[in-house]
This record gives sequence, structure tokens and C-alpha cells, in this order.
Amino acid sequence: MSEGLLAAYEAQLPAFEGLREAAVAHTTRLIAEAGLNIHHITARVKKRPSLEDKLRRKPGRYASLSDVTDLVAVRVITYFESDVGLVSRLLEEHHTLDWENSIDKSKMHDPDRFGYMGVHYVVEVTPQTPDLSAYAGYKFEVQIRSILQHAWAEIEHDLGYKNREAIPREVQRRFYRLAGLLEMADEEFMALHRLSRDYAETLPQRVQEAPDSVLIDAASMSHLLATPPVRDLDAEVARELNVPLLTGWNDPERPQRLAKLLHYVGVHSVGALHKELRRHQREVVCLASVLMPALRVAWTPAGGARPGTSVVHYALLRACMNPALNPHEIVTLLDLRGVLSSEELVQAVQDAYAQTCNPKAALPAPMSGPPEGEPRTPPTAGGSLTSD
Repeated sequence: MSEGLLAAYEAQLPAFEGLREAAVAHTTRLIAEAGLNIHHITARVKKRPSLEDKLRRKPGRYASLSDVTDLVAVRVITYFESDVGLVSRLLEEHHTLDWENSIDKSKMHDPDRFGYMGVHYVVEVTPQTPDLSAYAGYKFEVQIRSILQHAWAEIEHDLGYKNREAIPREVQRRFYRLAGLLEMADEEFMALHRLSRDYAETLPQRVQEAPDSVLIDAASMSHLLATPPVRDLDAEVARELNVPLLTGWNDPERPQRLAKLLHYVGVHSVGALHKELRRHQREVVCLASVLMPALRVAWTPAGGARPGTSVVHYALLRACMNPALNPHEIVTLLDLRGVLSSEELVQAVQDAYAQTCNPKAALPAPMSGPPEGEPRTPPTAGGSLTSD
């Protein structure tokens, strides 16, 4: 019997491999269209030695190769345990499931259960299954786990424990404790996710009603980049330079860098930033109009002024006005290395400030060499900075 199943496996292996690729593409599309953000999707075809071992351990259980439901397996890893349920419902809505061979461990209520929750569905491909109709009659398994559930399963597998009867009692106790800790951690991560989402959703109203109470952070900075006065001052800088404002610029780390920069120069709330930008509007535009042409090699590859350029030049202005601030720290916070050395960048800012503002409060004179631990980087043609 086993030899016949193995021969059938070898004959159908190309179809299994094709189903694996098609199932990944199909599952990825379903999740993307549903707007779900997950960690990753992988898939595998069971290798012959693994199939041989399965048939040997369970003799007589499989009458045909179609009875082996995990020859093709797709694994969906979500960030949060709550998303396991969302992906599960998505599969239930779009597939015919082999419920007899599917397992939803999240519905097991044994208080001393061994292991950690997850969902294993067996999908039956039909002629009506979108993207998969060419594989009608085949089945594939879909495993859905959160990152922490996945970590548990991988470590459990690595330790070689398949069932509770095989575990020494003192080891079982530690497994139960760890399972509880991981479930609590998953719940806390979900709570953090909800808090972060709620914080972002309430930002516009809080900024409008009580800007002094809203701290500068990555989330508030992302909101500020699209609203006055930051957006309006960015547009004014772009007009002064006769370049477009790159409102669609994709740089997810930029709000975080700008937030750290503002904290360094002493601006910690949205209200304070609004007041400072309005107070120094003219100086910011003047500094940018002189400095950016002097550093054209740095920003020209981007094709225009990036969102937050007014915040960058405000911070540089503050550094010029306060000799206690380390200009090289500004360069580091903005990640302005790669085209010009730290010394050359500081000198360019100093020269631009001297031309447009009070030269008596200029930046400290550049040091004779780069800061300790920072190599000197020669000018490089064709490079680009990650900030302005």
C-alpha cells in the first residue's frame, strides 16, 4: 500500500508544487483585498522522506493519496492573535473546507491543554475556487497562527514533544506556565495595538482642541506633516526654491527622525511647534532658500522638497541660535551622511545662516576633525540623503 502511495506522490509532485505556488498567490490576494496586515505567508510540499515516515507511523490509515491532506501546506503568520480569527473567517467565506480534518484549537476549552492555540484548515479545491480551479479535486492545509503561537509551535517541535503523555511531569508544568505567559503576551500586544490605533484616530481632534497637550512623537508628526502650519510652510519653501513639494514621498522613518530632532532642539509639544514655526517663518524660508541650493547634490535626486522640510530647517535654525547644541548630533539625527561629510554639512549650514540671519549667533566653528568614532566621508557624486 505504501509503495503505491509513494509512486502516486512522485507522479503528482509537479501538480503539488504548482498548487503550492497558486495557493500562496491566492491566499495572499484574499488577505490583501480584505485589508489585513499580516507578518508573512509561506508554503511547502511535503517531502518524500516525511511522507514515508507518516505512512510508516500510521499504517492502514490512508487508502489513497487524497487522504493525506497536508501534502501541500500554506502557513499564515499574523502579528496578533485576534487576526487569526479574521483570516480564518476569510477562508471560511471563500472556500469549501474539509471540516473533518480541520482543527480550530482556539475553540478547545480544556483548562490544562497542552500546547498553544492556532487554526489548521483543510481546503478542498473545487472548479469554482478562484485562481485554483486547475487543481480541482486536490486539497491543501492552511495553518494560521500569530507570531507568538508560531514561536511556541516551532520550539515545541524542536524539543521533540508530540503529546502530553510523552512529557515528564515536571516538564509539563513548565509548558503550562509558558503557554499561559504567551497567551497573556498575545493579549497585551493586542491591547497595545488597539491603544496605538485609538491614539492615531483621536489625534486630529486633540491637535485642534488642545495642541499643547499633544506630545511630539512619530504618530503626531505623521499627522502634522499633512496639516498647517507644517504643510503650508513646506509649500512656501518649495515655492521659494521653484521645486515641487513631494507630498507623496514614501519614507516611513521620517516622522520618527523629525520627532527625535525636535526633542533634541527642545520642542516637545505640538502647540510649541506651531508657535515656533509661525514665529520663525521668515527665517526658516530664508535659510532653506540659501542652504538647499548649496546642497543641491543632496536633494536633487529626490526631485523636490520633502514633507517636513520646514521642520528640518527650523531645527537647523535653532542649532545656529544655540551654541550649546552639537551640530554633528543634528546631522546624525537627520541621517545626513553619505553625500558630504559631517564637517562639510555643518559648514554649509553655518555659511547659509551667516548669509540670512544673525551671524553673531552662528554655529560653533567646525572641529578640526570629525567627532570621535565617525569616519570622514568624502563627497560622492550622485548620492542622496534620507532627509533634506
